[in-house]
Amino acid sequence: MKVTIADVASEAGVSAMTVSRALRNPDKVSQKTLTKIRAVVERLGYIPDPAASALAAGKTNVIGVIVPSVTNNVFSDVMRGIYEEAEGSKWQIQLGNSRYSPLEEENLVRTFLSQKPAGLILSGLDQSEVTANLLRSADCRILQIMECGPDPYDMMIGFSHVEASMAATRHLLEAGYRRPGYIAARLDPRSQRRLLGFQKTAEEAGVFDANRIVTTPRPSTVTLGCELVADLLSKAPDSDAILCNNDDLALGALFECQRRGLRIPEEFGICGFNDLEMMAAANPSITSVRTFRLDMGREAMRWMSNALTGIEPDKPAIDLGYQIIARKSTARGAGR
Repeated sequence: MKVTIADVASEAGVSAMTVSRALRNPDKVSQKTLTKIRAVVERLGYIPDPAASALAAGKTNVIGVIVPSVTNNVFSDVMRGIYEEAEGSKWQIQLGNSRYSPLEEENLVRTFLSQKPAGLILSGLDQSEVTANLLRSADCRILQIMECGPDPYDMMIGFSHVEASMAATRHLLEAGYRRPGYIAARLDPRSQRRLLGFQKTAEEAGVFDANRIVTTPRPSTVTLGCELVADLLSKAPDSDAILCNNDDLALGALFECQRRGLRIPEEFGICGFNDLEMMAAANPSITSVRTFRLDMGREAMRWMSNALTGIEPDKPAIDLGYQIIARKSTARGAGR
């Protein structure tokens, strides 16, 4: 027979309402009563019904998190920050993977909102019109991560992909490269903004050449990085540097250049994006744009937790910025 809250209440000698309060808001019950109820819950194996709790309280203690990938190291770092900050709190994290699909993101938002979450954390600025309307009318706190924009639904923590890409392109130019190219995979909105930053800076410097842009909708891998830089050098063999949309592609670009006998950084410079651990471990080490993913996850959960307890942020959005980590792959003038 399924153990009910009434069974717990009877065994503990308290009312069902007291049991419910102890499980939902333990700080509102005396320590003696709470200890007794928890002992009975453990002994009987009682499992609360989240749907019933949500109906009674109007909200669950769930924070929904929607990311476009659970295998990409970038989002793994963000999730680690969220889980670390949530540990020991009353908030439960439920994860949804949209797989870079706007329709799947819409379905996940509908599913989460139907379950009465306390809050919802999701990636980016480019939701579909339907999803945007759902979020604007949602009866919970909303926090966008990974980007910064002028009009958050509620709260936002991220950085500008356009500005970060512009800074990386300027770094290549300042290192002495005059024929830079750009490779990208998947072409999600963040990738497109990075391409925009590269193009804008290259045009301003008078070095932009459309033949040096190679993109694909395929998922990013190291092997794909080899293929894309091979395509670039086929189309524009005089290219002398490359900005890669992410670090997987940058590592592949390094391997392909080494296979071709190109000297890094003297003949060819390489810059990645995100600054994963492998960038420092590569030989030569690879320059990359450091993004503060772990901090972003921690801050997102901290902001959400504070907002749910009535502590509002000083401003609705925060830009965590980025950092160009210059390494040997772009040290063209070193040693000369």
